Amino acid sequence: MDTSVICPRFESAISILSQRWTGLIIYQLLNGPQRFSKLTEVIGISGRLLSERLKNLESQGLVTRTVYPETPVRIEYELTEKGKSLKSVMDEIQTWSQEWIEAPAETK
Repeated sequence: MDTSVICPRFESAISILSQRWTGLIIYQLLNGPQRFSKLTEVIGISGRLLSERLKNLESQGLVTRTVYPETPVRIEYELTEKGKSLKSVMDEIQTWSQEWIEAPAETK
């Protein structure tokens, strides 16, 4: 038996989290439900790309989209229980990055 083969579930998980911006979206949503405009502002991502990533996270069962019938319509995104379960993973990545990743140089 070849033990060097990566577990398909692990590979799928890494594939989800490694999509550009996805980790930051999840990290931001750990703070609670947020509107689309707030996510674009805080993360600094284009609306088109954010929409694409949120749809993918919805299809994976990590995010829910709630539409409030107000004028104007209010839409919020929130992590599901499955998404919230990534908190410990994100906390560990945060801890690891503080110890091992050099802070980016400030641009002037």
